[in-house]
Amino acid sequence: MCFPLASFPRALRTLTFALGIAASLGAQTKLLHFPDIHNDKVAFTHGGDIWTAPSNGGTAVRLTAHPGLELFAKFSPDGKWIAFTGQYDGDEQVYVMPATGGVPKQLTFYPARGPLPVRWGYDNQVYGWTPDGTGIVFRSYRESWSLHDCRLYVVPMTGGLPVALEMPESGAGDLSPDAGKVIYSPLFRDFRSWKRYQGGWAADLFIFDRKTKSVEPVSQTPRTERDPMWIGNKIFFASDRTGTLNLFEYDIASKKTKQVTNYADWDVRWPSKGDNGEIVFELNGELAVYDTKAGGAAKRLKINVPNDGISSRPATVNVGNQVAEMFVSPKGERAGFVAHGDVFTAPIEKGAPRNLTRSSNAHDRLAVWSADGRKVLFVSDLSGEEELYTVEQDGNGKPEQITKGHKMRLYQPIWSADAKRIAFADRDGNIHVLKMEDKSEQIVAKEEHGQSTDYQWSPDSQWLAFSLSDKNGANVIYIWGVADGVLHRVTDGLFNCQNPVWDPDGNYLYYLSNREYQPLLSQAEFNYATTRTTGIYTFALRKDVKNPFPPQSDEVSIDDKDAKKPEPAKDAKKDGPAPVKIDFDGLAQRVKRVPVGFENYAGLQATKSYLIYGKFPNGYYGRNPETQTAIMMFGLKDRKESVFLEGANGFQVTETGNKILVRQGGQYALYDCNPKGKDSKKAVSTAALTVDRVPSQEYQQIFNEVWRRYRDFFYVKNMHGYDWEALRRQYSPQLEYVAHRSDLNYIISEMIGELNVGHAYIDGGEYERPARPRVALPGARFELDGPAGRFKISKIFKGQNEEPTYRSPL
Repeated sequence: MCFPLASFPRALRTLTFALGIAASLGAQTKLLHFPDIHNDKVAFTHGGDIWTAPSNGGTAVRLTAHPGLELFAKFSPDGKWIAFTGQYDGDEQVYVMPATGGVPKQLTFYPARGPLPVRWGYDNQVYGWTPDGTGIVFRSYRESWSLHDCRLYVVPMTGGLPVALEMPESGAGDLSPDAGKVIYSPLFRDFRSWKRYQGGWAADLFIFDRKTKSVEPVSQTPRTERDPMWIGNKIFFASDRTGTLNLFEYDIASKKTKQVTNYADWDVRWPSKGDNGEIVFELNGELAVYDTKAGGAAKRLKINVPNDGISSRPATVNVGNQVAEMFVSPKGERAGFVAHGDVFTAPIEKGAPRNLTRSSNAHDRLAVWSADGRKVLFVSDLSGEEELYTVEQDGNGKPEQITKGHKMRLYQPIWSADAKRIAFADRDGNIHVLKMEDKSEQIVAKEEHGQSTDYQWSPDSQWLAFSLSDKNGANVIYIWGVADGVLHRVTDGLFNCQNPVWDPDGNYLYYLSNREYQPLLSQAEFNYATTRTTGIYTFALRKDVKNPFPPQSDEVSIDDKDAKKPEPAKDAKKDGPAPVKIDFDGLAQRVKRVPVGFENYAGLQATKSYLIYGKFPNGYYGRNPETQTAIMMFGLKDRKESVFLEGANGFQVTETGNKILVRQGGQYALYDCNPKGKDSKKAVSTAALTVDRVPSQEYQQIFNEVWRRYRDFFYVKNMHGYDWEALRRQYSPQLEYVAHRSDLNYIISEMIGELNVGHAYIDGGEYERPARPRVALPGARFELDGPAGRFKISKIFKGQNEEPTYRSPL
């Protein structure tokens, strides 16, 4: 039963409220990144902002609150200042502010590279201070041509031009106590989540003597050594030589190495030294402090961050610019859209849009209207796995799940015309047919190489046409019958055939086929490329069906007055479309080519009067095509091809064939579906599409969907021998602490990194990014002429050849 709050005793309500406050004050906040320590304070980034907290744990204090990111906080040796990397003016620059908070002072001004993919990190990344506290050490791309040619610089705390350290290339690094040497890694791969990696990008550490320019290797293994810290006469660093990243100690005199932490489940991330021999690091999203003087186990810190949760507050947000898919009602009264994981319909002219699913905790997609207009069918992971759902198109009622047990990714569902069956495909290449009456399913065919998604129902709902790959790699068209369940192969595999569509009257089956080979010859070498190979073809489904494109000939007409005129056929009442009959015997010999040229065609659709298809220009490396993508129409009666619309990047014809919904860029419009219909444009607005966004639900859904994608599509089924389900259980508890979308990316990246695979990166997402400044560079390098009190040009760049030769990064 539910009772109003007023019915409870006031004392009990007060106690409940007080307990809630006490729980929040004693809570442990996780996902604390890029920490640093000085005496009794630790600094870190949480939710994109910099915070400080007592070094023995406690409640944190926020120092920054800018919409951009503030990262890599580092205390000055005297603890009075904090240097960090911030996005205050759009790109990443080095700033310094009082350790107690205050107005940040910008120290670097050279335009930052970016925005960069996550694996390349951030430009102008702060690594620490010079031992005397007069300068800040940071890594920059300012003199590099390629992204791996970064190096370390020192910028004066009081301002001025940064000066590069002597190493020509450098990632992470730290100065010795007398600043005469540097412990550093020539490679920068701080943000590449390659756990247990052994290869050419495994970071090694070296001691560089700034006076003699000599280089000495430090404790190298086939795996990674990173995050170097010079403390007294020892060097500390993180290495995953034992399986997970742990702290190691290297004695410079004896050249001996010993392991000082022994974590098996979680990596030691972003270790940073204090000025009294402490090292603070991230472990399972929390902070821990290791005392290099006392040794022993690291102390875990219990820190509560009283974040106001701006990035995680539920809100109603506009998603009109996030449309991923479009569809249209059978007669064209409303348009459908999928945006931000919800399914919408919008009026063509009058009325308001409707959000049919309102599922912040699910990813809804691949929506399609039923032919009778009553329902919308779509795929959703609302249950935790992808299944098919239907929902009333008027927005009344909740979605109904109509499939169960599909523990894999599903592909485009389509209704039969009578709404009694649904065809769809799955990750394993199976084509399913679902019977709506009892929700029973059967697999009617299997694509052995990927997925087949070009299946189409016949007008009478009794046949399903689609293509499957043959042994030679070419696609072959098949027809499956509802009545007998027999699968018929209807093309021979000599040519690639795909995209079958039915004539609405049930007389023909149209399809695309690659049959023209007139290769382009290269002007650089004797080689060739094939393009514009596709033609449009059709089958006569029965032996008594006439050639749709007989030879045309002007003949004399003779008026025979005595000839008996045929009586018009009496109208017969028909309940639904006429049955489609197919003579499979000799079907392959009844092929006719539609009289249009060979081009790059796709998206074939058919009405009673027209064939509608997309024509695409040739693509190039390094330049744009000469022409735009065009929607083409071919008249079946007059045999004339015409350009309906140029510059379109998507279209769908209504079930009746009278209207066509078109996407051009981010704009949508409905037209009459005929060659003159281009003048009937009715713009369809997506401006009022909104979702009720609950970030915590979205974060959970995104995490689970990424996990499923890897489960379904990782290139080996054994997931490199790792228990993928166990890894989901290990990392999913951190979702509770996500305060910023970058936190979610970090969790997912760390989980994927456990698979020990490269080129698996996480990027993107919705969070506020300041507009980056647009700047130009003068093509010269400047340096300060102290005695003259002026800047002078030290080098003029005449071209990129004067920069380091480009080497393709991994």
